[in-house]
Amino acid sequence: MRQRDQRLAAPIGAGLATALLALAGCSSDDSGGAGQGEPVVMGMNEKFVATDPAAGYDPGSWLLFNNVFQSLLSFPKGGTTPQPEAAESCTFTDTRSKVYRCTLKDGLTFSNGHALTSKDVKFSFDRVRRIDDKNGPAVMFTALDKVDTPDDKTVVFRLKTPDATFPMKIASGAGSIVDHAAYPADRLRTDNKAVGSGVYTLDEYGPKKAVFGVNPGYKGPAKVNNSGMTVKFYGTPERLKQAVSSGSVDLAYRGLSLQDLSALTKASLHEQRGTKVIEGDSAEVMHLVFNLKDPVAGKPGVRKAIAYLLDRSTLVRDVYRHTAEPLYSVVPAGITGHNTAFFNAYGDRPQPDKAADALRDAGVRGKVPLTLWATPDRFGPGTVPAVKEIAQQLNAGGLFDAKVRSVPTEEYEKGMASGRFGVYVKGWIPDYPDPDNFTAPFFGKNSVLSNHYDSPQIAGKLLPRTADQPDRGATKDDFRKLQDIVARDVPVIPLWQGKQYAVARDGISGLEWTLDSSTVFRFWEISKAADD
Repeated sequence: MRQRDQRLAAPIGAGLATALLALAGCSSDDSGGAGQGEPVVMGMNEKFVATDPAAGYDPGSWLLFNNVFQSLLSFPKGGTTPQPEAAESCTFTDTRSKVYRCTLKDGLTFSNGHALTSKDVKFSFDRVRRIDDKNGPAVMFTALDKVDTPDDKTVVFRLKTPDATFPMKIASGAGSIVDHAAYPADRLRTDNKAVGSGVYTLDEYGPKKAVFGVNPGYKGPAKVNNSGMTVKFYGTPERLKQAVSSGSVDLAYRGLSLQDLSALTKASLHEQRGTKVIEGDSAEVMHLVFNLKDPVAGKPGVRKAIAYLLDRSTLVRDVYRHTAEPLYSVVPAGITGHNTAFFNAYGDRPQPDKAADALRDAGVRGKVPLTLWATPDRFGPGTVPAVKEIAQQLNAGGLFDAKVRSVPTEEYEKGMASGRFGVYVKGWIPDYPDPDNFTAPFFGKNSVLSNHYDSPQIAGKLLPRTADQPDRGATKDDFRKLQDIVARDVPVIPLWQGKQYAVARDGISGLEWTLDSSTVFRFWEISKAADD
């Protein structure tokens, strides 16, 4: 493997209409297998929030779901178009993207030996929506009306409104299939155990580690390159760094400090001492969000002045140590329809004169008092330093008197929801690699931003029209119009697009297939060379 593997994301472009309309069964061998090679030990900072797919909506939990449970469809390595997983085939059966039919593979079983049938699929989707956990993925299925099961192998999803992205949604962790006999229908399973039909079984889960065994009954496209995975939880970047440096783990993922990643990336082979940094694509983004009912942030001239003063290049250099890239629109690079609307409107370097003009035109006089809110826990270790850097940039022009307030995650979430904050940051890791997932949650109905922005053109025309288009490449023009409207209205300012990193000891291979814009971390792609 190369020292630093940086692959360009493949945009979801034109020509994919057939793939999304009809996901036919592949001719590849679906025998699965018991796994070969050495077991692998991985280190992380955070534990998994949930082991029950009805509750988890965070990256750690989805890492577990994507490896222990099957969905009807899945994202192949390096790809952004869903392929059959538990399904033999799936297709929209109407021209409006409202009826989606899937046929299951023969002989599917859960890890407890129970047969997996259409009853389990219906049960899983109905259960997620019935429980509707505040930290769960039910929000992804608001368009789902009902699930029919004409026979044991057939599942028919009937949608309230057209949704051409539905195949991507069910290919994500939200589409995990559980055994109807092993999970309660109306409440969460709380014993930290999991029964799935995926590539791995969850053999042990506790405060310090999770142990995954290869599922010998798995039937799907994945080919397993190890004989099991152990994930250890270290809690702090310092302990995680020590673990990978000492060889206590074979690789580290999610949790190393920005400084350590930067230092390791720049280090010589000798200085790395048997470790290597693998860099992959990511569609993770961070936005600065404005509450449009706030007496200060609600003024368009104030928001535009901030847009003119931001220096993203300095932000990613000094705070994120080049582990992120400047982002100039709400749809990130590598995703269909991405443009550079904020670059076009406000430039890439501070323009104090234009910022002053924007404030003057808005009738704002004197320094603008502004509080920027952040949390140290929710969006990564660079969040608070990044917001402090933004405050310094705003104050440097003499137009703002900006200060930073940092509060714990729970208080932060409540502050956003209640409208207490005027300006705050919001990080976003996509559920599926489509422009819809970077726009509909923010600018559609029931926005996750809680910022009171309402654009009839976006919510009433552009988003419904793109949702009705099965050829995702054909949505480019509408999504570009949407991004231009956002740059004009400035309800948010895009800040950066992240990269994914893992640090591995010598002898570890396959990580380049786990770090892509689908956000699926594939245990089965990782292999470890046997010790001499």
